[in-house]
Amino acid sequence: MPRFSVIIPLYNKAPYVGKTVESVLGQTFGDYELIIVDNGSNDGSHEIVAAFTDHRITIVRLEENVGVSNARNKGVAMATAPFVTFLDADDWWEPTFLEEMAGLIDRHPDAGIYGTGYYIVKNGKKRLAPIGVDEGFEEGEINYCAVYAKTLCMPLTSITVAMPKAVFDETGGFKPHLKLGEDFDLWVRIALKHKTVFLNKPLSNYNQDVDVTYRGTHHLRDPKEHMLWNLGYLEPEEKTNADYKQLIDNLRTYSLMPYLLTKQYRSAARQELAKVDWSRQPANTARLYRLPVGILRLRRFALLTGVKIKKLCS
Repeated sequence: MPRFSVIIPLYNKAPYVGKTVESVLGQTFGDYELIIVDNGSNDGSHEIVAAFTDHRITIVRLEENVGVSNARNKGVAMATAPFVTFLDADDWWEPTFLEEMAGLIDRHPDAGIYGTGYYIVKNGKKRLAPIGVDEGFEEGEINYCAVYAKTLCMPLTSITVAMPKAVFDETGGFKPHLKLGEDFDLWVRIALKHKTVFLNKPLSNYNQDVDVTYRGTHHLRDPKEHMLWNLGYLEPEEKTNADYKQLIDNLRTYSLMPYLLTKQYRSAARQELAKVDWSRQPANTARLYRLPVGILRLRRFALLTGVKIKKLCS
């Protein structure tokens, strides 16, 4: 039995998926199986992954795109290892990711989820993700909500985590109806019940150079598909857990401005923003949200115009 089951959900990522798979096959730790769930790709992605002949690879080809959550859940259902980990088809691992993760698990065997640092890749350059752990922190248990709330840089992502398969199954896996934040929804459910252990070392690469046509997050999501509107089951936690409350309010004020400025979703955004404890938000954020929508739309237009001019001049 392998120690890790690596799950890659795949849908039309032909320019990137070869590098992703190579980063798994190039791991210094070889005790794993790789399960690629192809969501009905039609751009040549399947042919690219099918060309790899390593015996550890299993490819499941679905007739149609059932969504990333269903694809990951299907991969985990097929997994035979005690620990599962995930990698998106346009990102890649550093060669020692699995080796370092195995060591982290050995040193902290009682956690429900494990994560590592990562690089953000933009314009071909790597920068360290500014995760909100204390200066000098190397590894150990973290308060997931407090760390995330500090910088709003994800301490756990779909390319940096591992967890016992038993914990994944116990928690119910990814929720198929969520199209944005489905990973956060799972991580927070686990983190509120189990220890979160973090290794402050960048071992994954989050690729932000992906062409927008290959991304699933460049447009607004219907509230029924967005995690922020689907956390009602955690309302008791919001009332009793100050760290969780701070995180969710920070995510609301960070994420909901585009929805507020769109007539279609304005009412839904206002309902969600009404839950924010503004006394714990920065004064300038509170002032911003008190401005009339018309002023906010002009402000956003000016900011976007400035970004476009900066790109043209660079």
